[in-house]
Amino acid sequence: MAQSDVMSSYWRGFRDGLPFFLMIAPFATLFGVLATESGLSVFETVAFSIAVIAGTAQFAALQLMNENAPLVVVIASALIVNLRMAMYSAALVPYLGPLPLWKRVIAAYFIVDVTYAASALDYEKHPKETVDQKFAYFLGVMTPVCPLWYLCAGLGAWLGASIPSENGLDFALPIAFIAMIAPTLKTQAHKGAALVSCLLALALVWVPFNLGLIFAALGGMITGAELERRQDKQEGLA
Repeated sequence: MAQSDVMSSYWRGFRDGLPFFLMIAPFATLFGVLATESGLSVFETVAFSIAVIAGTAQFAALQLMNENAPLVVVIASALIVNLRMAMYSAALVPYLGPLPLWKRVIAAYFIVDVTYAASALDYEKHPKETVDQKFAYFLGVMTPVCPLWYLCAGLGAWLGASIPSENGLDFALPIAFIAMIAPTLKTQAHKGAALVSCLLALALVWVPFNLGLIFAALGGMITGAELERRQDKQEGLA
């Protein structure tokens, strides 16, 4: 396989990841601002972003810390919010599983919503590409996304209170997330899980410490699993 083929996949991934700048930059900057308002230093904010590298989990943990929630609740909430990363990893195993261990470790660290969604869609479009090309595409998507998250989180922390937190930047994530995930909701199980989790999240918004989000995630997973079970049973009877 020519090196040019690998680089072509990398740059295609880079181009696909580049538009997410419009979501990552304001969202990460907002996190940096809120983190410093919560008492974290610039170093702690950047270290937090590098260690966790998951926007929704970071915001959830930050809010719970502001509410003086017990540490076990903070950790459990962040882990449950990030359970989707385990599902992302499992979904990418057929494509990236044959990679050497050190490459799989890199891929595992950089699995986020954007890298997973873009890669999963691209792998379906290019099923004949080699595992090296698939890994190159994954790194291409990651390049304008993950380093930008670190940079803008640090920038937001450095600017601190000079950027008002009420300017609506927090809408960047849900809007971009919906636009990114909606095309992947292909089966009834996917749609049912998304619908139930959304309804439960809205209905349980009053639950202290954001625990309603945990119940919503669990409800969505249970719904999706049950719908898949029923579908498999119907196909078995057909």
